[in-house]
Amino acid sequence: MNCTITFRNLDHTEALDNKIRSKSEKLTRVLGPEASMKWVCWVEKNQQIAEVFVTNKADTFIAKAESDDLYKTMDLVLDKISNQIQRHH
Repeated sequence: MNCTITFRNLDHTEALDNKIRSKSEKLTRVLGPEASMKWVCWVEKNQQIAEVFVTNKADTFIAKAESDDLYKTMDLVLDKISNQIQRHH
């Protein structure tokens, strides 16, 4: 799976990058290797926000989540996108 990660108003660290990539790999089993995923993470008024765009041959899925902790936000947005994909497949 092709995974693009963008950070706005955040430091791009290797730990965050690895966390996102490891979580994204779980969706590869469902979507297949031809799918692509784009993560956008940013801070807005002390809220950590993450948005995920997943596209494969026929479908596009979008999810957004926010909380006070970036790791918690990543878990929330991944749960949302997983639920969308499971409902569709």
